[in-house]
Amino acid sequence: MIKVSVLYPGGEGKTFDMDYYCNKHIPLLKELVGPALKNVQVDHGLAGMVPGSNADFMAIGHLHFESLESFQANFGPHMPVLMGDIPNFTNATPVGQISEVKM
Repeated sequence: MIKVSVLYPGGEGKTFDMDYYCNKHIPLLKELVGPALKNVQVDHGLAGMVPGSNADFMAIGHLHFESLESFQANFGPHMPVLMGDIPNFTNATPVGQISEVKM
C-alpha cells in the first residue's frame, strides 16, 4: 500500500477553503480516479508542536493506492484537471510526497 500525501503550507496571506476541498475537490478526485483509490483522509491543521504556534500546514490530503504503478496509471491522466481545481480552494502551492505504508 502506498500513501500519496498532498500538504498545503500555511503562512501569512495563505487561504484554504476546507468546505470546497471536502465537498467538491475530493468527490471530483474520487469520480476521476475510481476504485483504484482505496481510501482518502483529510487533515485540518490546528496548531504547531510548540504551544501557541500555528500549524505548518493548513490541510493535508492522504490518498491510498495499492501500488505506485496503480497511482501513476489512475491518477496521472487526471492530474491537469485536479491541479486546475486547486485555485478554487487555496492560494498555497501544495507539496507532495509518496510513501510506502509500513504499519
